[in-house]
Amino acid sequence: MTKKVLVLGASGVVGYSALEQFINEDCEVISVSRRKPELSSGKPFQHFSVDLRDEEKSKQLFSQLTDVTHVVYAALFEKPGLIEGWSEQDQMDTNLQMMKNVFEPLCAVAKNLKHVTTLQGTKAYGIHLHPMPIPAKEKAPRDKHPNFYWLQEDYTRAKAKEYGFDFTILRPQLIIGAPYGVAMNLAPIIGAFAAICAEEGEPCGFPGGPSYVWEAVDARLVAKVISWAGESEAASGQHFNVTNGDVFEWRNLWPAMMETLGITAGDDKPMSVVDFMKEKSGVWNKIVEKHHLKANSLKDLIGESHHYADFCFAYGLDSPPPPAFVSSIKLRQAGFCDVMDTQETFTDWLVHLMDRHILPSPKNRKI
Repeated sequence: MTKKVLVLGASGVVGYSALEQFINEDCEVISVSRRKPELSSGKPFQHFSVDLRDEEKSKQLFSQLTDVTHVVYAALFEKPGLIEGWSEQDQMDTNLQMMKNVFEPLCAVAKNLKHVTTLQGTKAYGIHLHPMPIPAKEKAPRDKHPNFYWLQEDYTRAKAKEYGFDFTILRPQLIIGAPYGVAMNLAPIIGAFAAICAEEGEPCGFPGGPSYVWEAVDARLVAKVISWAGESEAASGQHFNVTNGDVFEWRNLWPAMMETLGITAGDDKPMSVVDFMKEKSGVWNKIVEKHHLKANSLKDLIGESHHYADFCFAYGLDSPPPPAFVSSIKLRQAGFCDVMDTQETFTDWLVHLMDRHILPSPKNRKI
């Protein structure tokens, strides 16, 4: 049976890397997102532009995909401002309805559907509400707070039982990847922040709060886990935390990122990235013109990720946030043992954005 993979949310951080992963495996791939992903590989793929909130248009598309065997559900609805929406019921309901708009028509026709991968994250352990267990483990009872993760998980389990497909739920920690203009990807926002500092003749200091140690994961590694899970009996019906396998501290990463961007790293400069960006559209437009970059506005570039930056950088806190470490032992014991270096994750994706002329490159910048 031919493997045919449907990637939902293909222009997002995980969806983009999953799409590239399966294309490079020579699978037949269908991508769905409102914007067509701009893949660096240049390999052809079938794309449909659909807003998953639109039930009728979703039904028209997914009721035709009779030969899909694997699904990667990486679609996500976030509200402007990001953080507050995480606890709001209408956002939870919207994310559940989007999933239903895919699987109700798809399951009715995709008789050879074998595996579905869905995504959660450390909000499953309440990172946004209270201290997490250290390390957080998949076997822990559900954290008692409203979350669309639980709505989607219950729905997925019910559909899997009804139609006989396997599923795996991944919980990545702080994902870094290729796309820009999205809700949560720090590479574009770090690059834009640094470029604006340089344009204004200022060294670029870390803008966050107190020092603390954290984990991250490269979207390419998540994509490899997704590929593995779709074929592994050990992944059937399981949750897996996913990290690069090391830890980091922002101030230790900052010099390497600034060196990659060709920008002088300065002393700490605590500030809200959200507030900083409010008045910088004109500066960014000058940078785009000067360095012959792709004509993205600042809003097009950063999406909602400036709100995510303030959260991740612990801006405004007087003391370090509670530790947030997850155990990835279960994933290793199940048979997936790849790891990545977090410093290389950040620098690789910054280089990727420069190579695509999204961020200015050092060789073109006078500093």
